[in-house]
Amino acid sequence: MFFSLVSNGSLVRHEEHDAVVPWWSFTKSVLSAVSLSLVRDGLVRLDDAVPEGPFTLRQLLRHEAGLADYGELVEYHAAVARGDTPWPPDEMVQRLDASRLRYAPGVGWRYSNVGYMYVARLIERVTGLTLEAAVMQQALVPLGVSRVRVAKTRADLDGVCLGAASTYDPEWVYHGLLVGPLSGAALFLDRLLAGYLLPDSLLQEMQMARVLGGPLPGRPWTSPGYGLGLMQGVVDKGLTLCGHTGVGPGSVVAVYRCAYGINTASCAVFREGSDEGFAEAEVVNRLLATLKPEKSDD
Repeated sequence: MFFSLVSNGSLVRHEEHDAVVPWWSFTKSVLSAVSLSLVRDGLVRLDDAVPEGPFTLRQLLRHEAGLADYGELVEYHAAVARGDTPWPPDEMVQRLDASRLRYAPGVGWRYSNVGYMYVARLIERVTGLTLEAAVMQQALVPLGVSRVRVAKTRADLDGVCLGAASTYDPEWVYHGLLVGPLSGAALFLDRLLAGYLLPDSLLQEMQMARVLGGPLPGRPWTSPGYGLGLMQGVVDKGLTLCGHTGVGPGSVVAVYRCAYGINTASCAVFREGSDEGFAEAEVVNRLLATLKPEKSDD
């Protein structure tokens, strides 16, 4: 297991080996930040329907667009496990019957990687750049985060810690898979939520979460919610977390920020396996030890 801890925009502590890891679904938080930077610049609007519509950018970012998710397909997981060549995006959409909305946009909530594929396409259309170039220009460079890239081929994962998975083709992640130092993920989130990229009005929009119900079994959430590309809510030790967990073949990453009084800290944890709850609990313990040391379990 690796971890990185950031406070007030600066790296303060990290596990000795600062691994380059797949950011998995923390990539969604980055794509959301990029999208909101385009809203900031007047290039798109949150509540306009996107070309793939009838849903809006806001609904895509908050998983309220009515879309299904290819993770629901048994054949998807079987193909990944076999090491098959990823399906072309159009084939994936056809297999999923993704054009058929599962509910009216804005009415319900359903986690959807397909929605973020449309977000990635929107970013490329609006900027006229590749996804990687747009992410660099709109978010990574302004926040001072380096050595992060979009993995497109198996070769792009050479030197990346994949945990228990021996090989993986990143084209199976249809919205794009960012890889980079674990410390970069913690630094990105900390500086983003500290207001270094977006105006307060958009940060408030980003953190306006839809409450998703009660406690999650095996995970520390007592009141989970989802904002614009951010998981947000109260956990079992009284902290309110904001960030994202991601899981892929062989590993989990959990990246969260917490404010306690005037103090803030962000923590990123990477570990082998698929236990999201374990990684999230480790984040909670490290944030608790940093922000409320007299009450920590360490």
